[in-house]
Amino acid sequence: MKVLIGHFTTEANAHIPMKNNLSNYELAFGDEVIERMKVRDVFEQAGIEIIPAVYAGGGPSGVIEKETFLTIENLFLDAVKKHLHEIDGLYLWLHGASYVEELGSGDFHIIQKIRELTGPYLPIAVSCDPHGNLTEAYVHSLQILRSFRESPHTDMVQTYRRVASMLCELLYDRQPIHPAYRKLPLILGGEQSVSADEPVRSINRYLDELEQDPRIRSASWHVGYLRHDCPEAGCGVVVVPQTEADQEYAETIADQLAEYVWQRRHEFHYTGLTAEPDAALRMALDFEGKPFVITDSGDNTTSGATGWNTFLLRQVLSLPKLEKSVLFAGICDPKTCAVLQKKAVGEIVQVQLGMGADELSAPVSFTAEVKAQGDVIRVAALGQAEFTVMGRCVSLKLTDRPVTVIVTDHRQAYCHAVQFEQAGIADWTRFAVTVVKQGYIFPELKAAAQGYVMALTDGATPQDTRHIPFKLIQRPMFPIDAL
Repeated sequence: MKVLIGHFTTEANAHIPMKNNLSNYELAFGDEVIERMKVRDVFEQAGIEIIPAVYAGGGPSGVIEKETFLTIENLFLDAVKKHLHEIDGLYLWLHGASYVEELGSGDFHIIQKIRELTGPYLPIAVSCDPHGNLTEAYVHSLQILRSFRESPHTDMVQTYRRVASMLCELLYDRQPIHPAYRKLPLILGGEQSVSADEPVRSINRYLDELEQDPRIRSASWHVGYLRHDCPEAGCGVVVVPQTEADQEYAETIADQLAEYVWQRRHEFHYTGLTAEPDAALRMALDFEGKPFVITDSGDNTTSGATGWNTFLLRQVLSLPKLEKSVLFAGICDPKTCAVLQKKAVGEIVQVQLGMGADELSAPVSFTAEVKAQGDVIRVAALGQAEFTVMGRCVSLKLTDRPVTVIVTDHRQAYCHAVQFEQAGIADWTRFAVTVVKQGYIFPELKAAAQGYVMALTDGATPQDTRHIPFKLIQRPMFPIDAL
């Protein structure tokens, strides 16, 4: 037997001033697709040959240009056409939060076009991010759909392999199944649905219990994605039956799961401490231990923000006296970064940092010493050592106060010690305060931090869903509406 595999991911934030083109994607073909998707041995042990289509990883970014998307989609479709006579199924990793100009969801579009080639019965299994939106038509066009449990996503690779294994089982015991789906009138941000907190911890425990039922192949809760306005936005649940005879039972379980989540709607909350920017900074500076981490939630690059905002830096520089060391990791300004890359380590430079695209990214001027030249890297997955170089960065130490800034030419959240090391910061924990472009704090930083707070800053990723001007979503919708 043979399975065609592929990867397409973009978390498309409609509130940033650029669109995704082909240069934003990591593209891979052939054997590299198989290596990156971490499922080679799963299929090989089942005696199933893998046919790679394409790996197109875009990460969190903007809306996708139509021609860029169609180029990627055609790579998938060409592979399906070429191998249609020999494949027994497809395994795909599709994020669920892509958005393409004029087309809407790229994930849905790819599946729709594949189904036009394969018909409705060839098994398709999809692993996905829980921060994605779904529709009933999309879910029912698949045989298997399962999302990660954990947020932050520490179980990504585990989920890839689990879904691949489920597909192998289905290929050896073909059943005409499709997932049961229920949409909830509930819209949440990722910062309100961290898996270490309630009620997500209990929801995940319930999902695990459901998957112990021999009649249920898998169960998922999909938080949804709220950074582009679309009719499918909002939470959903998916239950995959084991056999055709279990289809009606899966529908019943989907009702129960949806009700379980809905009854806990008032329990969702921001993880950890949150504060307005002024209060967050004061909290950090008054904290007795170190390190203390501030997450700049309105400029959260893990949810597609630009990383351009200089607001918190300007807030720190406006202080009349600063006794504690502060690290900003990092601020994205490609033009300034390009100029700084020509400077020598140890050189004193005059810097104007800030894209000036709006008030939040207003430029700020200072004098600094070039401390290091380095790489901006993206770590393959939480808990994985592999990484990809995405761009360049320069670490600066201001001459008149204890502030260090990593200036980057690529927007990237600093979530791992290795990212700081690649920027020339050997030990980020020696700084009293570190400011990062995240919403909820990521596990490695959280484990090392003595204290942390999410600053409720403005930007492309605001945290209060009630203040986001949705036009196309289902209404009523909690918590925007009283339900």
